[in-house]
Amino acid sequence: MTDAISASPTPASNSAQVNSPARVLIASLVGTTIEFFDFYVYATAAVLVFPHLFFPASDSNAATLQSLVTFSIAFFARPIGAVIFGHFGDRIGRKATLVAALMTMGLSTVLIGMLPGYDAIGIAAPLLLALCRFGQGLGLGGEWGGAVLLATENAPPGKRSWYAMFPQLGAPIGFILSSGFFLILAETMSNEDFLDYGWRIPFIASLALVAVGLYVRLKIAETPEFRKAVEKHERVAVPIEVVLRNHLRSLILGTFIAVATFVLFYLMTVFTLSWGTTPLEKGGLGYTREQFLVVQLVGVVFFGLTIPLSGWLSDLYSRRIILTLTTIAIAIFGFFYATLLTSGLTGAFLCSIIGLALMGFTYGPIGAALAAPFPTTVRYTGASMTFNLGGIFGASLAPYIATWLATHYSLDYVGYYLAASAVISLICIRLSSREEV
Repeated sequence: MTDAISASPTPASNSAQVNSPARVLIASLVGTTIEFFDFYVYATAAVLVFPHLFFPASDSNAATLQSLVTFSIAFFARPIGAVIFGHFGDRIGRKATLVAALMTMGLSTVLIGMLPGYDAIGIAAPLLLALCRFGQGLGLGGEWGGAVLLATENAPPGKRSWYAMFPQLGAPIGFILSSGFFLILAETMSNEDFLDYGWRIPFIASLALVAVGLYVRLKIAETPEFRKAVEKHERVAVPIEVVLRNHLRSLILGTFIAVATFVLFYLMTVFTLSWGTTPLEKGGLGYTREQFLVVQLVGVVFFGLTIPLSGWLSDLYSRRIILTLTTIAIAIFGFFYATLLTSGLTGAFLCSIIGLALMGFTYGPIGAALAAPFPTTVRYTGASMTFNLGGIFGASLAPYIATWLATHYSLDYVGYYLAASAVISLICIRLSSREEV
């Protein structure tokens, strides 16, 4: 069902503009850096702050589990955001949709920093927190797909994986900024001041980052591939309908190809931070908040270094080969996860470095791989839906499931959970065709 209405919105004003490689890559990187900064600020606060302020409970583990449930809300909002923003991204263009997604995510984050706690407004506090978290997920659901398309649809031949790697770099950079922010606050103020008002500073400060992101994004032109689709009247009326009707196989396989990526990352960040800072008498590892944030920051540096390496290797060989080998390595790592994490501070550093380095190797090519099966007319919707459905199955409940497994069984079972997710992803990689990955 094509769109033959020539009067519909088009990026005509950008038709004569050509995006330079630097402009494209900076615009795709800056936006996802801001988006992931906002997202990880919440993830860190969900472990360190929200159980104390929004979920009062006699059992601290119960409060943490309740906080992690709100963390998962964003992952269920993301496919909704993918459908909404994907629809407009495929209908009116990548640029305008990316601006709207950024504003949705940014404003939701700022509002979280202004929320009163449970002691002030009672049950309304966690409900408002959940609503803002939903807004974060809605925005991120539309952000990722558009950023990847902004990069890949401007890429020269043979460079799609390299270009698609740049928005993925926003994840480690955003994580370093958010964790660094919390680390500085923890070092410069008392725990009482941090819980009282210090934790709000990163949320509210994200407003400045959003302003920078909007400025950069408003300077870019529409992608050449989308402009061609407009000129040929190839746009479809309801992109999600076309995806479900004509590309369901690619949607399903892509969703589960991404599962191991999501499980690995949210185990290595949210769960590991939670378990690492849980007191010894409550079954955790007993590290201080400052100690473990440093452990994670070192690991994320390796995450950032392996993303460009994997993008380069994916263009040199193939995304399929790199994803296959990395997924096998993730499964093997799952069996050593608990041993490394419980082998003192040195073991914790090694666990973080190896796990997040593997994350970089799988995260680098995943953007181009998930976008590849879909034609230009539904690519924003298809890629966004695939990525965000992968988030539901792989990430939304990963910290909760891991906490439950570690509490009721042992930390070894968290590693088995990771290995099982890698096996699922590996099967789907092998089932997909070379054109689908």
